[in-house]
Amino acid sequence: MQISMMLSYAGGFRESAERVAELEKVGLDLVWVAEVYGFDGPSLMGYLAAKTDRVQIASGILPVYTRTPTLIAMTAAGLDALSEGRFQLGLGASGPQVVEGWHGVRYSAPIGRTREVIDICRKVWAREEPLVHEGRVFTLPLPAGQGSGLGKPLKMIGRPVRARIPIWVASLGEKNVEMTAEVAEGWLPFLFVPEKAAQIWGTALEAGRAKRDPALGPLQISAGGVLAIGDGPEVRQAAELLRPMLALYIGGMGAKGRNFYNAVACRYGYEREAAEIQDLYLSGKKEEAAALVPGELLDAMSLCGPESFIAERIAAFKEAGVTHLQVAPIPTGDQTAVSLIAKLRELID
Repeated sequence: MQISMMLSYAGGFRESAERVAELEKVGLDLVWVAEVYGFDGPSLMGYLAAKTDRVQIASGILPVYTRTPTLIAMTAAGLDALSEGRFQLGLGASGPQVVEGWHGVRYSAPIGRTREVIDICRKVWAREEPLVHEGRVFTLPLPAGQGSGLGKPLKMIGRPVRARIPIWVASLGEKNVEMTAEVAEGWLPFLFVPEKAAQIWGTALEAGRAKRDPALGPLQISAGGVLAIGDGPEVRQAAELLRPMLALYIGGMGAKGRNFYNAVACRYGYEREAAEIQDLYLSGKKEEAAALVPGELLDAMSLCGPESFIAERIAAFKEAGVTHLQVAPIPTGDQTAVSLIAKLRELID
């Protein structure tokens, strides 16, 4: 099992990059770099590539609506070259609030678009022939009826470091998860409770794996939660830090009926709580919404407790198929993020 974590921008990006350089020395295997509506992800990942030597650098995620498929492929190839083969491409559909509100792009056919982006990226990197793609979402080159008619098939200038860059997909809905298990190297779930994951996504994963190309290898899964190790009450309280984030996703990430995260909470059996959290969050009562996040859900999505408890949680995530334990280290006492990752590496090994 590998260790991954989302890049924290606390204290500034340069400082965060320096921390990653220290963390890779004690066992951090992969760092995810988010892109929502702040700084762009590729610039930050290029900086990370220059500051680190071993850690894998992954987009977590690049939205499939905000760049053309070929630009996504070019960006991934460039980052893979800068990092000497350490880049992994995380893709996702994001949501209509960001895609339409921030980027002004129509949010439609997310599953089909993601599938075609993956197909085009792999054609670009393979460089087997000039790029031609005929799909429901993208047609390359652009037909004469939709453009000047002067476009022609092209092949990427220069050969990528790798002809196959690993692709991860962030997905939650059954059809999207099925597609992920079929065509991607890795899956990025959210609100992942290892003991309940199979009842939520098991059927979709099984259906996707049945159509999976064996050349892709086993599906990789990155999931986990807040990490705090120790016996004191402050350690158990670390899980409480998830409350505002979970309230944001369950309550505020999308309108009613279009919030994918709220739907997952409902499928876990928290229909009443999810509805109340959404009502409160959308009416501006964020603290009240956070207070309603079930404590049971917080505990299930975190690794906070003594070493024996952490070992049990590691085993639960392994049993659920997680290959990359994704953590957010919360030091207590004289601990540091570096010492926590070092201890986690020891417990996993």
